[in-house]
This record gives sequence, structure tokens and C-alpha cells, in this order.
Amino acid sequence: MAMKPARLTVAAAAVLLGCVTGCGSGEDPAGPAPASTAPTATAPAGAAGPKAAATATARPVDTVLDVLVTSDDGVGSAGVDALAHALATLPGTTVRIVAPAANQSGTGDRSSGGQITHGDTTTATGQRATEVSGFPADAVAVALDDLGLRPDLVVAGIHEGQNLGPDLGTSGTVGAARAAARRGIPALAASAGLGDTYDYGPAVAQVLAWISAHRANLLATSAAGGQPASAVGGSAATQTVANLNVPNCFAGGAVRGVRELASEARVADPAATRTTQTCTATITSDDEVGAFNAGFATLTTVPARQPE
Repeated sequence: MAMKPARLTVAAAAVLLGCVTGCGSGEDPAGPAPASTAPTATAPAGAAGPKAAATATARPVDTVLDVLVTSDDGVGSAGVDALAHALATLPGTTVRIVAPAANQSGTGDRSSGGQITHGDTTTATGQRATEVSGFPADAVAVALDDLGLRPDLVVAGIHEGQNLGPDLGTSGTVGAARAAARRGIPALAASAGLGDTYDYGPAVAQVLAWISAHRANLLATSAAGGQPASAVGGSAATQTVANLNVPNCFAGGAVRGVRELASEARVADPAATRTTQTCTATITSDDEVGAFNAGFATLTTVPARQPE
């Protein structure tokens, strides 16, 4: 993966915010549509002045998209393997895998207090990777601080099981994406719904569609240069990440489309967030959990910091 300058700047944030404007919701009767909500990383307060202006100097746009893949399911998970294989087929794209050595699902954006070690390993099918003796957020920190990577995008996933609004506080998938966003790196959390069996193909397809839709904006962010919010001070509370959940249609049917919806902080029946999906359903819903359980992939924007 090529080394790129850390970021984001005000100019970069404006580029990403621009791609969100006009994004609508609704179902696609013809099948899954490219997911379009983009992550944003707002430049922190206090970054004005000559020094900040210098960081906003535009560089030639790099045509190679560098993607960091991580997952709370661990470096040996099937979701990581399927995603990394698919990303490697994209033209002009590099892929690095840095993930926890063991399953760390349910750990949110927790970080280790002690020493974190890392080493070379491979995925389930032999792809080169780095394993980290810590949480998903630790894996992001190791990639950026110890390995010196500067990805254009961090994709956390593909997680085995959905990560919907009410469960985001404990989601290691979303936690890893949030850790990246707080460092100024655009991030996407991707999960496949619970089921008796798992086919990651539909979720992989949606991730690739999302990347295709936002590739130019992600590369423009790199060209803008800048520094991570954590390096220059100020508030990162307005940063967001994209959270994509794709139904598991093991019982029949197919993903009915993509719905861009508001993330639900709570639902009347908590069990509804951890059930299987009905891809043959005919009902529609404007609620995240209801739409997902009725066979729609859902795309939400969530803050980089878990609300109190």
C-alpha cells in the first residue's frame, strides 16, 4: 500500500459532504443499487491559520485507491477473506489486511491498555495479513502508527451478523470504523445478516458498489492532504462513518434493494435487531430495523463517537 499523507482538511470534508447532498432513500425494484452515503470527517476547530492553509494545498490526484480491511471477527474470518479477495480484483486498488488475531466481536471501539503486539499471518485462504493482539480499534491504530499505512478508506467487515442502530455501542465492526474516522480516515462498516448459512457474495457486491460510487471522492480527499483530527486538536464529534447492513437470504429470495435511512437508537423489541431476515417479504418500512428484516440492505450514517 502506498504511503499517503494523513488527513483530513476542510477542503476534503467539503468534497465528501458534497457527495452526500441529494442522496435519497427508496427501494429499487430492479435489485440492489449502489450504496451512496459517504462518510465524512469534519475538520476540527482551531485548524485555521497559515499552517492549516498550507496543509490544504492540492496535490495531483492519485489514481490508486488504498484500502485497509479489518474486522472484529478476526483475521481468520470468512468475511474478511471474501472481502479482501473481491477488493483485490478492482483495478487500481491496493488492499492491506490488519485485524485482531482472535474474534473480538462485541468490544465496540475499546482499546487495549497494555502492550499490543502484531505479526505476519494469512487469512483463511492464504492472503497475506497482519494479526494484532488486541481489539478492532487497536488493529486500526497498529496499521496507522506501527505499520505507517495511510489508506484512502478503511472497511471494517464483512461481519457475521447485522450491526443495526440499537447495537452500535457494542459493535466491534462499527467500533473499528469509528476509530479510523477519528483519525481522519473515511470508513465503512459492513455486515451480513444472521442466518443458518452464510454467503458473503451479496454483501461483497454492495461494498464494491459503494466504493465505486465514492472512489473519486476518496481519492480527492487524499489529494487535499492535511492531518488527522487527533493530531491537530479540536473536536471530532461531528465525524461520521457509513454503516452498511446486507440481509442474509439463505431461506430464499434476494436482497430487495438498498434503503438509505436514519439509524435507530432504540426499538420497542430489542430482539428484532438480532433475528433472521425475510428476503421474500413484500412489505416495506421506513425504519432501519424493519426495512432490514424485510430484505432490504440498509445504509445509515452514524457518528464517529458513540453518543452518551
